[in-house]
Amino acid sequence: MAKGMVIIDEDRCKGCGLCVSVCPVHILRLAEGRFNAKGYRPVEVTDPEACTGCAMCATICPDVVFTVYRRRRQPRQAAATA
Repeated sequence: MAKGMVIIDEDRCKGCGLCVSVCPVHILRLAEGRFNAKGYRPVEVTDPEACTGCAMCATICPDVVFTVYRRRRQPRQAAATA
């Protein structure tokens, strides 16, 4: 499985929650008790290690708050034959 990393520009987020609803690994949520510069609860990542880099969040976000990086897994080395 691919590994990913999501960077969030929290001050641009208006807390609409669209990204939360489309994340296939359910690692996004709206912050609780914390607000951005505009007074909205920004989205946050709950488990960065579980991100696959699918970019569904970035695709649906109307405010372009996500930057997604994706690293493909390394191919397995062929087993040495004896």
